[in-house]
Amino acid sequence: MGQVFEALSPRHVAFIEAQKIYFVGTAAAEGSVNLSPKGGDSLRILGPNTLAWLNLTGSGNESAAHVLQHPRMTVMFCAFEGAPLILRAYGRARVLHQGDPEWPSLLALFPPSVAARQLFLLEIDKVQASCGMSVPLFDYQGDREDLANWSIRQGREGIEAYWRKRNQRSLDGLESEILARSGLQADD
Repeated sequence: MGQVFEALSPRHVAFIEAQKIYFVGTAAAEGSVNLSPKGGDSLRILGPNTLAWLNLTGSGNESAAHVLQHPRMTVMFCAFEGAPLILRAYGRARVLHQGDPEWPSLLALFPPSVAARQLFLLEIDKVQASCGMSVPLFDYQGDREDLANWSIRQGREGIEAYWRKRNQRSLDGLESEILARSGLQADD
């Protein structure tokens, strides 16, 4: 049976900061549930009840579309080395785009990337720590450079064209607001 906390403790923060991968779960009221692995230097803990993560351009845009419909989000961390632990942060999320006032100050917390698509702020209302004794052990070999290299080749104009083509709607047809909230026009 896991332990439940109202906020991240210093021990939780240290565990999170040591992780190389985390998972984000979102869902609208109906339709597909999304679970996305995230890595790289893309997560910041802003306080015991707030974390932010940078969403880079990818093939789908489920998290943004889901949060606009239903702001619940779960972020999960697993120990793949050392003592077993699964840590989940549950709460309500907001999606921020380039046109939103908070964008510049929050984006400055992360390494620059032409692929920066959205920022998510999770207001944590519950943290659960559970054993994770069946999670296998893995050795970290390094971050993949594929997305960074692809993004650099695309350049800003190519990234924005990709958003127009692939990132406006979720798998279930929900709007992501990426164009309007990033100050971009749809192709006519």
